[in-house]
Amino acid sequence: MRHRPPNFKKNHCCAVEIECGHNHNHFKEFHRLHKSFKFLRAIFLVFNAIIIYLLFRWAGLKVIGISIAALIICKEVIHLFFLGSLEKRVLKPIDKLQNGFVEIARGNYDVSIDPGCENEFGQLIRSFNEMAYKLRESEKTNLEYEENRKNLIANISHDLKTPITSIQGYIEMIMDNELVPPDKINQYLKTIYNNTNYMNKLIDDLFLFSKLDIDKVDFHYEIMPVRAFMGDLMDELRFELEEIDADFRYQDKMDQDPSVSIDGKRMHQVIKNILGNAIKYGPPTDLKISVELFRQDNMACLAITDNGPGISPDKLPHIFNRFYRIDNERSKDFMSTGLGLAISRELIEAQGGKILVSSSEKTGSCFTICFPIYSITENEVKL
Repeated sequence: MRHRPPNFKKNHCCAVEIECGHNHNHFKEFHRLHKSFKFLRAIFLVFNAIIIYLLFRWAGLKVIGISIAALIICKEVIHLFFLGSLEKRVLKPIDKLQNGFVEIARGNYDVSIDPGCENEFGQLIRSFNEMAYKLRESEKTNLEYEENRKNLIANISHDLKTPITSIQGYIEMIMDNELVPPDKINQYLKTIYNNTNYMNKLIDDLFLFSKLDIDKVDFHYEIMPVRAFMGDLMDELRFELEEIDADFRYQDKMDQDPSVSIDGKRMHQVIKNILGNAIKYGPPTDLKISVELFRQDNMACLAITDNGPGISPDKLPHIFNRFYRIDNERSKDFMSTGLGLAISRELIEAQGGKILVSSSEKTGSCFTICFPIYSITENEVKL
């Protein structure tokens, strides 16, 4: 969700109208020439008739013949000049456009034409170049979507096949061996249960991600004081983290108490995703997580820092990609589907915020979430 200033549309429309008016006046060359030729044609006919009449009356037939020949020569010179101008300003641009459309028809969108003139055809060529650029960008986007679709199908197939194969294997073991000890059966059933939970979470994440992709997620925005909201959320998370003996610290570094317009449930989900990764990749003992709330310009920011192994520079740009895992082995656990950070970024950006990450190997990572501070508009003040 991207916000625009209230006067953006008005200013944009005025600018477009001024530009269109300027272009409309600038590209009327052929209309002006056409009117000029119609007017000059009548003048030339009258002028030629007067000249011939005067020459016939005062000079005689010989002079008339010479004069007519001179007029014919002048006419041919003007004709040649006109044809040269016509070729340069009309025929060549048409030929360029024809070649350009042939390339477009062949599927080659990487084509650009030099206008070479400032008239209606120059404007048409610029429109053609803009069309070719948009087609090129659309083709690039379609290729990226197709590649993402293939990767998505491959990743989903892998992530679903692994637990299904495990479930099938344990069920076959239970069915084929009637003498399986009860403790083993309970162990098998627990594994089956964990796998079904994993598949259910994966399907839920995929469903949410697909809805985010087509802007079909319903957000329930609330205007709330950010310090009170974060304080309550951190108290809730503190109990969960203390259960796994993690050292959790929260600092509120804000001087004032601004409000933000966010979906509290989605914000809770984002922070849980980030903390889940900190727990998953952090040390099994002596895990440290610190959270700081601070203001940066007109943004309320939350920095979540851990003491995990960190992320290498070559992997850092990809961590928000769907199904991307830090470990290349794609080993499945029951805490992560590989979609958590991708969903988190989509949820934050859909609410007008942003998420940043910095990391150093063997030191830890820091995820910073920022949301614009809510400001009361003039209309709301009047109400």
